[in-house]
Amino acid sequence: MTEITTVIAPLDGKSLDRGASLLRQGRLVAFPTETVYGLGADAGDDMAVARIFDAKGRPRFNPLIVHLPNMAAVERLVEVTPLARRLADSFWPGALTLVLRRKPRARLSALVSAGLETVAVRLPAHGGARDLLRLADRPIAAPSANASGRLSPTEAQHVAASLDGKLDLILDGGPCAVGLESTVVDATGETPALLRPGGIAAEAIEAIAGGRLVVAGSDDTAPASPGMLTSHYAPGLPIRLNAETAQAGEALIGFGPARDGEAANLSPSGDAMEAAANLFRLLHRLDDPARYSSIAVAPIPQAGLGRAINDRLRRAAS
Repeated sequence: MTEITTVIAPLDGKSLDRGASLLRQGRLVAFPTETVYGLGADAGDDMAVARIFDAKGRPRFNPLIVHLPNMAAVERLVEVTPLARRLADSFWPGALTLVLRRKPRARLSALVSAGLETVAVRLPAHGGARDLLRLADRPIAAPSANASGRLSPTEAQHVAASLDGKLDLILDGGPCAVGLESTVVDATGETPALLRPGGIAAEAIEAIAGGRLVVAGSDDTAPASPGMLTSHYAPGLPIRLNAETAQAGEALIGFGPARDGEAANLSPSGDAMEAAANLFRLLHRLDDPARYSSIAVAPIPQAGLGRAINDRLRRAAS
């Protein structure tokens, strides 16, 4: 087994103080949120943000999400539209990211926006993440803490396996409760646009917005938000979707009533919330070429969080 060299510290007062100090020094710190683990850096420091892209091997045209502790911090950076205010009042803190126009004097590195006039911002609900943001006392850019295009991390060990030696500290807050990245909505105008399905169901956003979401397609050249690349969230093994049975050498991930030969099940009861929380954990566990040649996944209904789960699986399979 490969020895892990990056420090993994239990999430407590001492490690939070250390993490905040490292962030203020322009270093990289992985921390848990309710969605997935984020790879954090000072969003106002060009060199610190560049370290994120280098550590992940992330293309610099792919913008980052800026994490903030409260609405006052958001209002210092972006123009909050009436639509954004309604969505924030309903879903923040939580698994929703809003894309809004950045203010001219916002203290943010241009790298965060990848040359766009907008910024993706979020208030996480995870208590440890919010404590870290308050202690750091600055905007923190934090994409998922994994190599670019690979499986997202929902446990500290997932971060270490993907980025060991490329960051300064991993704060271990246990498994992420939601297990899928945040939903990303462009709220710059009066009509919301869904840029990435995620931990808040599209139907819930439509209920607050008062109309159906415009759905953006994939963009491999100038994405408006993270999660829009065609190929993303991928394990090392190939993935086959909508599988009813396992083929020779496959690890079958079921959903709902058990299927013969399945290696794991996202939710035996068919609960999409449970399935979302288990998705990346099971993909990490079964991504083992010594045991399997590929991974097959049973059909998942395209409703509620099922929409986000299917989005991740389609991009992983591509």
